[in-house]
Amino acid sequence: MRPFYIILTYNAFKNYFHELKKGDLVAVRPPLKKEETGLFVDLMYRKVEAFPSFLSQLLSVSKTLQAQVLKEFMPPHTYVIRDQNALLHVMTELSKTEFRKFITKEDRANCGLGIRLWNSLEEIFNFAGSEVLPFPFVLQPFFENLKDIRVIILGDQYVEAYQRDNSLNFRKNIFFGGKAIPHELTADEFKFCKKVMKRGKFPYAHLDMIYIDEKGPYLSEINLKGGIKGAKISTEEYERIIQEITENYLKMWEKRFSPVKYLR
Repeated sequence: MRPFYIILTYNAFKNYFHELKKGDLVAVRPPLKKEETGLFVDLMYRKVEAFPSFLSQLLSVSKTLQAQVLKEFMPPHTYVIRDQNALLHVMTELSKTEFRKFITKEDRANCGLGIRLWNSLEEIFNFAGSEVLPFPFVLQPFFENLKDIRVIILGDQYVEAYQRDNSLNFRKNIFFGGKAIPHELTADEFKFCKKVMKRGKFPYAHLDMIYIDEKGPYLSEINLKGGIKGAKISTEEYERIIQEITENYLKMWEKRFSPVKYLR
């Protein structure tokens, strides 16, 4: 009987993919293309596990998947639009509300680059499915009185939160001219973030938590890793903690399955 494999690199993932079985661990984030993510489903059927979890990896790269799986935490009237029929149905629902402006989030875009503001639903309909607004995307009302808080939770070892404010841009993005204001998480806010992470199987995460007209918190987005511009933690310390969390998990894995073989 061969030892249990712990996959540490993308090359090892490709080379040993067809051999993986229960007790093996994928301890790397394979940079899969959108059409390749079904490989994770195959591995899960084979009872192969991953760190970070396959679910957290998939959620990190797909805003539409987040909006579906984590819908209970999202702001009201958050929709996933996959085709024009879905858009027409949502337009009917939203026309009954008081909202007049809307935002869309491109599925796999980061750093605020895929977020667009629209003046009407008809404007969205006219561009939906084009290069400007490809399917699928997330559709939400534009909430003007919005408070945006970035939360960094690294296992049980580090927690930091800061409000992101940008008077020049509705995206609240610090990288494009915003500023960070330290925020002390309340017990309820921390509990909310941990609940989101548990649902998405995140061992560590960057969460964008928002309040709308002082109501919330709601989840805007979540990712395994993200920019730390505006955070107190240094890049070196951040990476050190991530590495320590990973190493601790691998040690725990060795206690569950033995012997193990690390593959690079």
